[in-house]
Amino acid sequence: MGVNNAANSGFLLWLFIPGLWTVLLLVWVAVGALLGNRLLLHAFALAVTLLGAIWCVLSIFWEGAATPPCPGGVPSWWPSFIPVPGF
Repeated sequence: MGVNNAANSGFLLWLFIPGLWTVLLLVWVAVGALLGNRLLLHAFALAVTLLGAIWCVLSIFWEGAATPPCPGGVPSWWPSFIPVPGF
């Protein structure tokens, strides 16, 4: 929160998002080349690809999904004699 919210916006806009689109496009073209002209198989491959991408996004970016937040913002193993700035 605060001033540093946009710290990674340049990376996301100019590198990550175009890179992600490029990878997804290459995968989709490769799947199309491998599967030929079978429309039902194409639809199934698209569904699997989209579900996999959604799962990856949720597992990476869903805050608190992998590790629950610490009570008070400080881990239980943190020594009490070392001050934590902002808490």
